[in-house]
Amino acid sequence: MASKDADPSLGYLTRKDTEVKLPRPTRVKNKTPAPIQITAEQILREARERQEAEIRPPKQKITDPTELADYRLRKRKEFEDLIRRVRWNQSVWIKYAQWEESQKDFNRARSVWERALEVDYRNHTLWLKYAEVEMKNKFINHARNVWDRAVTLLPRVDQLWYKYIHMEEMLGNVAGARQIFERWMSWMPDQQGWLSYIKFELRYNEVERARAIYERFVQCHPKVGAWIRYAKFEMKNGEIVRARNVYERAVEKLADEEDAEQLFVAFAEFEERCKETERARCIYKFALDHIPKGSAEDLYRKFVAFEKQYGDKEGIEDAIVGKRRFQYEDEVRKNPLNYDAWFDYIRLEESVGSKGRIREVYERAIANVPPAEEKRYWQRYIYLWINYALYEELDAGDMERTRDVYRECLKLIPHEKFSFAKIWLLAAQFEIRQLNLMGARQILGNAIGKAPKDKIFKKYIEIELQLGNIDRCRKLYEKYLEWAPENCYAWSKYAELERSLAETERARAIFELAITQPALDMPELLWKAYIDFEISEGEYERTRGLYERLLDRTKHLKVWISYANFEASAMEENDESSDLPQDGVEEYNHEAKKECVQRARRVFERAVNYYRTSAPDLKEERAMLLEEWLKTESSFGELGDISVVQSKLPKKLKKRKQITSEDGGVTGYEEYFDYVFPEENQATNLKILEAAYKWKKQKITSDDE
Repeated sequence: MASKDADPSLGYLTRKDTEVKLPRPTRVKNKTPAPIQITAEQILREARERQEAEIRPPKQKITDPTELADYRLRKRKEFEDLIRRVRWNQSVWIKYAQWEESQKDFNRARSVWERALEVDYRNHTLWLKYAEVEMKNKFINHARNVWDRAVTLLPRVDQLWYKYIHMEEMLGNVAGARQIFERWMSWMPDQQGWLSYIKFELRYNEVERARAIYERFVQCHPKVGAWIRYAKFEMKNGEIVRARNVYERAVEKLADEEDAEQLFVAFAEFEERCKETERARCIYKFALDHIPKGSAEDLYRKFVAFEKQYGDKEGIEDAIVGKRRFQYEDEVRKNPLNYDAWFDYIRLEESVGSKGRIREVYERAIANVPPAEEKRYWQRYIYLWINYALYEELDAGDMERTRDVYRECLKLIPHEKFSFAKIWLLAAQFEIRQLNLMGARQILGNAIGKAPKDKIFKKYIEIELQLGNIDRCRKLYEKYLEWAPENCYAWSKYAELERSLAETERARAIFELAITQPALDMPELLWKAYIDFEISEGEYERTRGLYERLLDRTKHLKVWISYANFEASAMEENDESSDLPQDGVEEYNHEAKKECVQRARRVFERAVNYYRTSAPDLKEERAMLLEEWLKTESSFGELGDISVVQSKLPKKLKKRKQITSEDGGVTGYEEYFDYVFPEENQATNLKILEAAYKWKKQKITSDDE
C-alpha cells in the first residue's frame, strides 16, 4: 500500500510522511507592547541562524556501464511516470527531452519532442526549443525539417519565421532565406515582417528587389506610414523623381484618411529639402483646404514655420491668419450658437479685408438664430446684425445692402414678444444720413406701432425738434403719453417744450393734467417741475396754491422744508416801488423781507404742530425740521429769532433696546437715539410731582392711624 502511494520524486516516502504539522495558532491575550521591542531585522537574523541545513541527496558516482544503464532506466521511469500524470505540462516534456539530449541519445530526444508536439502542437515554445536543440547539435537538416513543419502549422507566429530565416542566413543560404521570406509574405504579415524582408535585401545591396517588395508592401498595407517609408527609401537612394511619384500616388489614395496630415507634412518637407519651396507651399495650401480643421494643428504649425523661413511678409500673415481661421472654424462647428466665437472670427476676416469672406462669415453667423424667443438669448445675437449693417455702410460702402440688412433684421425679431429699440433707431439714423427723411419717419412710426419704447419716442421727438416740426413733436408727445400716462419724464418734457415756445398756458395745462393722473412713476419730480415752472413765471400765489395742494396729498418732511424755503426767498414784485424815492424803496424791501420771514415761520409752525399732534411717532423728522428752522432763522439776520426755535429743540438721548429672536429669547442689545421734546419733559415732571403728592398723602394717613 505504501509503495502504491509513494511519490517517485520523493523516493519511497509518501506525501503524508513529508507534511510538516504546524502548531495551532494561539490567541494573544495581552496586546500591550512588550518592554523590549524586537525589530523585523532581528527576527529574520535569528531565523537565519536557527535554520537547519538543507537535506540533499548524496551525489552518485557512476563507475561502470551497468550502473549507468540502471540510472538511465530509473530516470526515464521517473519522467514517464510524471508525464502520465501531467502530460499537458510542457515544462516536463522539455526537461525530459533536454535530459535525453544531455545523455547524447538524440533519437530518444527527438522521440520525446515529437510526443510533446502530438500533445500540443500549437505551442510555439516547443517548436522553438526543439529546433534550437537540433541547431545546437548541428543537425541542420533536422532543424530545417522542424522549422518547415512549424511555419506550416503556425504561419501567424512571426518568431518562428524570424528564427528560421536567421538560421538560413547564418548558414549563408541567401536564396533559401529569400524563399522563406516569400512563403511568409504570402500570408500578408504585419508591417514589421515586410520591413525585415526589405532590410534583408538591402543587406545584400538588392535595391531593385527591395523596391519591388516596397510596391507589394504598400499594396498590402496601404497606410500613410508605409508610403512615407517607401518615399524615404527612394530619397535615400537619390531617386528624387521616384520619391515624388510615390508621394503623389499616396496623396491620390490617402488624401481623405484620418492621418493624411502626416502624409502632407512629409510630402511638403520632402519638397522643401529638394529646394522646391513653391511646390511645398502648394502642398501645404492643398492640405489645409482638404483636412478637417480639428486635426490640422501640426500642419498649421509646420506651415507657419515654413512661411517664416521662406515666405514674405504677406505669406507669413496669410499663414497665421489661416491658422487662426481654422481654430475659429473648429469652435463654431462645435457650438454654432457661441456668438463670441463668431465675433472673433469676423474681426479676423475684417483684419484681412476680403469682402467676400467677410460677408460669407456674417451670413453664416446670422443664420444661427437663437432657438428660444426670449430676449436674454437674443441680446448677444442682435449685435451680429448691427455689426453687419455697420460694416456694409462704413467699410463696404454698399448702402442698398445696408438697408437690406436692417430690413431683414427687423423682420426676424418677434416684436409681439420683445423688441430692440437700438435696431429701430440705427435703421432710422441710417436713413437720415442718406437724406431719406420719409424713410426714417416710416421706420420710427412702425417702431411706435409695433414695439413702442421710451428710447424710440425720445429719439423721434429729438429728431423732429431738430428739424423744427413742433406740431409733429406735440403729436408724438401725445402718443407717448397715451402709451405711458404714468411717465413723469414725458409730462415734464412736454411742458418744457411748450414753455420754450412761450406757450405758458399750454404748459400749465399740461402740468395740471399730469398731476391729476391716478398713477405716476416719480410724482415728486413732476411736482417739483411744476413748482419751479410757476416760480420762474413769478406766480407766487399759484406756487403757494400748489404747495397747499401737495400738502393735501403728502405731509413729507421735504415738502414742508421746500415750502418754507420758498416763502423765505419769495419777494412780491410791486411796480409801485419803482416810483418811490430811495428811502422809500429800502423801507419797502425791508417790509417785504419781514413778510417773507413771517410766512416762512408760519409754515414751520404748521409743520411742527402737525408732527406734534398728528404724527408724534416721527420724532426724528420733527427734530430735522427744527434744525432746518434754526438754520433758516439764523440766515434771516436781525429779522430772525433763534429763541423761538431753541425753546422747541429736543434732547438727544442714547438708549438701548433688547434684540429678541424668533423664539422669544433675548439675543443682545441694540443702541439707538431717542428725542425728548420740552412738552414731554414737562409732562414727565408733572407725573413725578403727582406721584410724590400721593405718596406723602398716604404717609400722613398711615401716621394718623
